[in-house]
Amino acid sequence: MSRSESHAMDMTLRRIFGIETEYGISVTDADRDPDPGTVAMIMFRPIVAASRSTNTYTPNGSRLYVDVGSHPEYATAEARRPIDALRLDAAGESTMRSLAMQAQDLLREQYGPRTRIHVYKNNQDSAGHSFGCHENYLVRRDISLSLLGEQLIPFLVTRQLYTGAGTWSADGQFQLSQRADFLDDAISASTTRSRPMINTRDEPHADSDMYRRLHVILGDSNRSQIATWMKLTCTHLVLCILEYCTHHCLDTGLAGMALADPGKAIKTVSHDPHGTAVLDMADGSRKCALEIQNTYLRVADRFVRDHGDDIALNIADAPECLELWGKALDAVHFSDITELATWVDWAAKYRFVQSMQLRHPNLSVARIRQFDLDYHDVANGHIFDSLVSHAQMRTMLTESDVERARTTPPSDTRAALRGAFVTAANNAPGCTWSADWTHVSASVPGAKSREAEMLDPFDSQPSDDYKKVMELVSGAAD
Repeated sequence: MSRSESHAMDMTLRRIFGIETEYGISVTDADRDPDPGTVAMIMFRPIVAASRSTNTYTPNGSRLYVDVGSHPEYATAEARRPIDALRLDAAGESTMRSLAMQAQDLLREQYGPRTRIHVYKNNQDSAGHSFGCHENYLVRRDISLSLLGEQLIPFLVTRQLYTGAGTWSADGQFQLSQRADFLDDAISASTTRSRPMINTRDEPHADSDMYRRLHVILGDSNRSQIATWMKLTCTHLVLCILEYCTHHCLDTGLAGMALADPGKAIKTVSHDPHGTAVLDMADGSRKCALEIQNTYLRVADRFVRDHGDDIALNIADAPECLELWGKALDAVHFSDITELATWVDWAAKYRFVQSMQLRHPNLSVARIRQFDLDYHDVANGHIFDSLVSHAQMRTMLTESDVERARTTPPSDTRAALRGAFVTAANNAPGCTWSADWTHVSASVPGAKSREAEMLDPFDSQPSDDYKKVMELVSGAAD
């Protein structure tokens, strides 16, 4: 079968999802302040003891490492469905919490018995630095960057109405997104000095003739499980529309959505919780965020109704997504903070602060910003967990779901192979091993080292080379 024939038969709109999350670190109540680098290394002592590196892969197939700036980072294993990516993301939170609690015990021995470590799943610190939550979507190579700029970027810019994490500036101004003020370009190869919304670094970790990895870096880190799921699912639906219509030479229905200045627009939307601020469009018209989102919702709903039975959309729960999407936009339109606060992060924090201001009318901006940080603290935070325990924040996963996801990779991607390899290698005395997204390798004393390539992220079946690697590792364990 030719590559073109394979490509045509593969138009099932299947997807690989991934989330990379950088975590912030701080320490309070210590007798003397350790620097973040020291704290990160103490957190990763168990990782280094097991894998001899601060850059490793976990039994669920995910990557765990210390990134530039002493940020612990967790990149989820490949997932075919948003719900599986959510499970892996939640497992990352749990992993960071466990590492932090172990590190806190060690820090108290050196820095005083009241020392507390804080690990923030957010996107900014008090010094004005920003760190990211990056989404990865495997998309077809024939989707042009210009189409993504014109018809995906407007969706991404305005989806913060229901996916924004929310924050308060030093002068007490509230906005929907923690990332918006740090973004400049729509699409570029830069990631630091001039941050784009989509990074063009093209590392598909798959067949590069067929796929590109869409690296979306404008999103906030979400504590809400539903917000994370919606962020991935809604974006997937929009990508399905673009892919399907491109392949079949159809009109997407989104041609008029291009923004005149995406960098300006994302900041305007962030500062307007009502979604009504006017944005300049590339065609000279003007629309607000709610209008743009409602257009995407209508097009997505029609696409699912027209094509849902003909193609594998990869989400049987598309109707649930579309229904919640519509309810969220209605709630923003009617300023129904109560409805939004049950799963939208910015609204949950905003409602919490409102309730605190009723009790303490003179609540300072500094205290409000402390509440903001506490909400995102996966180690010693209280606000988010309290909202969940009091049924004010809805969840999609149980605690047992999350615990299981820490050691169980998705069974229908190559993560299953990587996870099984990591588990076996960690239990094999004398085995030296390494892994990345597309390879695993192992060596043991007195035997020839083995390596296997896993180029297809959708393939969970072991190749002959992979079997030989596992035989080598299993022999070392015996």
